Amino acid sequence: MTLRFIAKDPNTNGDNCPTVWVDEKTQDLVIQGWRADSETEKECLETGRIPDTEAVVRLPARMVAAIREACDVADGPAVH
Repeated sequence: MTLRFIAKDPNTNGDNCPTVWVDEKTQDLVIQGWRADSETEKECLETGRIPDTEAVVRLPARMVAAIREACDVADGPAVH
């Protein structure tokens, strides 16, 4: 696996913060975020169960630009 670092939360001190990467082999987004609180998780469970191999994470809205950049990287160059 080759992860391409995209960004960390811009309002952080750089430690233990939400981060976004792109797996350059699979184009998957890899996201580190805050573990969702029980109320958020409960609401997510209304849509369906959360398998043991998955987690609900929360990223601050200020990371939207980083997520967009990661999506652009994962999409690769546009074909015209």
